[in-house]
Amino acid sequence: MYRQRRNNRNNHFRRIKSFNPSSLVRNVVQTVKEETYVATHSFASFKINDQLKRNISEKGYSTPTPIQDQTIPLILEYKDIIGIANTGTGKTAAFLIPLIEAVLQNRAKKVLILAPTRELALQIGDELKAFTRGLGVYSALCIGGVNPRAQIYDLRRNPNFVIGTPGRLKDHINKHRSLNLAQFEIVVLDEADHMVDVGFIDDIKFIISRIPKQRQSLFFSATIGDKEKELIRAFVHNPITVSVKKKDTLENIQQEVIRTADKARKVDQLHELLIQKNFDKVLIFGRTKWGVQRLSEELVKRGFSAGAIHGNRTQSQRQRILGQFKRDEIQILLATDVASRGLDIDDVSHVINYDMPATYEDYIHRIGRTGRAHKSGTALTFIE
Repeated sequence: MYRQRRNNRNNHFRRIKSFNPSSLVRNVVQTVKEETYVATHSFASFKINDQLKRNISEKGYSTPTPIQDQTIPLILEYKDIIGIANTGTGKTAAFLIPLIEAVLQNRAKKVLILAPTRELALQIGDELKAFTRGLGVYSALCIGGVNPRAQIYDLRRNPNFVIGTPGRLKDHINKHRSLNLAQFEIVVLDEADHMVDVGFIDDIKFIISRIPKQRQSLFFSATIGDKEKELIRAFVHNPITVSVKKKDTLENIQQEVIRTADKARKVDQLHELLIQKNFDKVLIFGRTKWGVQRLSEELVKRGFSAGAIHGNRTQSQRQRILGQFKRDEIQILLATDVASRGLDIDDVSHVINYDMPATYEDYIHRIGRTGRAHKSGTALTFIE
């Protein structure tokens, strides 16, 4: 299994050769102003618990985003959904809010949520806790990189929500015998395209095969290719497709390329960028964990406040560094693509692709970390 996942990752990186850098420049100049979306519903008008509405309001949510506006009523009606939307459009709340209501209506209901990365699973868990404050709804977070004992304890408490990554969930099913999927009536695949891309498709199929066929299935993705379609056929039943994806990138993200002819001077070019005005909160992407770590150490030597998250970091280290970046205690976060999916970090001024992304889809997900909540942002990509 390890070798298969490694080969999947290697094939993913090989695709870099077919990624055309000119597509970045083309998307800079081709911006089309979209009409302002007018929501049909308000959070106050949804048929949900009053305390849940108050929690939503305290989170600062006023008007539903398009994916929330269109999917929440359908999920409340127990429909299977295929939701297609860009990153940063509120997909997490789109499924959490109606599923919390479903649990409040029937405390015996159990919900399984699969996410491709630990960071996204943690974010979903944090958002769930905020929405369920004062409602007595419990959850278990099952992710790798940490000792499973606490997770086993949480699972024994019979939580309504189980959130996890496919590999660790499979461990709880097979190895620890701590998770019985026969009890679950609702399942969510979040960022399904990324789970397929990094080689989780067999684990997902294994997990789905152990969930009752009579269930509600919610499938959320930014893109749907052939492998995703294969997964959809095994997952959802008579689904309603909700697509709110208008275009790949938003006009409030300024995109530019940085050409470098001398690899030896590449880090110097990066240094010159980082000392410029307005580079306040910068997310830098590299392709390998070793490269990201070396670059982080070099920037720290040069006097920058920086931290790195990658596969060689423990989960507690990754959480600590992410927290420092979110609280503006460090200026620069360096990451592999583990951080490009689903993370909601406020006020990232710049995304820098120090290494080229493997695919155009990866590029879109990376730069989606800036320009969130209709704020402006800048994406810079180094091209050799």
